[in-house]
Amino acid sequence: MKLATVFPHPIVQGPTAGGCNTPAQVAAVSNAGALGSLACSLLSPDAIRSQTEQIRALTQRPFCLNFFVLETPQADPAEVAQAAEYLRPVWSALGWTELPMPAKWCEDFTAQFEMLLTLKPAVASFTFGILSEEQIRRLHDAGILVVGTITHVAEALAWQERGADAVIASGIEAGGHRGTFIGRQEDAQQGIDQLLGAVVAAVSIPVIAAGGFMTGADIKRALQAGAQAVQMGTAFLACEESAIPAIYKHRLLDAGHHPTRLTRSFSGRYARGLDNRFMQVMAVHEQQVPPYPIQNALTGAIRAEAARRGETEWMSLWCGTGVARIRSMPAAQLISTLLAELAAA
Repeated sequence: MKLATVFPHPIVQGPTAGGCNTPAQVAAVSNAGALGSLACSLLSPDAIRSQTEQIRALTQRPFCLNFFVLETPQADPAEVAQAAEYLRPVWSALGWTELPMPAKWCEDFTAQFEMLLTLKPAVASFTFGILSEEQIRRLHDAGILVVGTITHVAEALAWQERGADAVIASGIEAGGHRGTFIGRQEDAQQGIDQLLGAVVAAVSIPVIAAGGFMTGADIKRALQAGAQAVQMGTAFLACEESAIPAIYKHRLLDAGHHPTRLTRSFSGRYARGLDNRFMQVMAVHEQQVPPYPIQNALTGAIRAEAARRGETEWMSLWCGTGVARIRSMPAAQLISTLLAELAAA
């Protein structure tokens, strides 16, 4: 099975972790002829199974399950205590006397991987790391196409050598977390146009372009540059089926020229979102916070409480540089709109 046969339209709905993208959204995108993607990285194996069953109740079309390639860390208590102290200006602004400690740092990727093999979606995509050849062989034996996320050519070549079916080239414009796994995250700074050209020239497997794509004209540009499809995350955040809080959608729809920027303050890994008070307060300690997933877990309670209160200045408002062009409509309507724009471009 080849990637091009899985979904007829060259659009992949980007997975947005943290409960933002729903089975209804994934199914609506796949039913419209694009590829819906479910973000499984923060879900337990049982939750992955449940949400996959919900998708399959809504569509017979192929879809993708997306994962973070992670090892569960052994955190140093002193490091955790210092990280909580760095966060004091934020949690004290919420009126708390201490920072609640998470029950765990992350989900067990090994357990998630075994659930993935059981569920057998058409496509599985991965970021933050790279699978072993054995893991890729097991996925292929289960009939699952394997797609790796990359931020520079060396990573694309690594995935190709291991046997991946395609790569997602993620430009610096992309919203949410950077997928860098070779070298320093700070050094993976290529914009999508430059990155796409370099990756297409370097590998023989299909390349999916990601970063700032919001319209059919954007898609056309990527296809002409050699991409087989584009992955669009921000474009789907304001869709009716998106589960982000209403106040988050409002901020995106009202973003205008409000700047986005990369920060590691929320999670310990660089990610792009709307600049806000959290980023500004934490800027002084941004290089000292512990790496993902420890920092991400430590800020989880803060982000959840801020969302509950509707205080967007303390939330992670992940989005890409194209956010000013975001549109609110059902996911299927967005696909049809993008296809009409692509045809007209």
